[in-house]
Amino acid sequence: MPVRALATGLLTIAFLLSGCDASQEPVQPAVNLGVGVGSGGVNTYGGVGFFQGPLSVYLGF
Repeated sequence: MPVRALATGLLTIAFLLSGCDASQEPVQPAVNLGVGVGSGGVNTYGGVGFFQGPLSVYLGF
């Protein structure tokens, strides 16, 4: 899981930085990571995304 989360995070940061433009409002990134413990064992979850004006993109894993 850590390799997948790191790769997803790096790709998201690269995507957000590639979309930066001084004439537009700033992009608001969002990150959600967590660990859950239950009867099925330890589970990890998370997501990354961005919000800019009326547009929002979020990818959960």
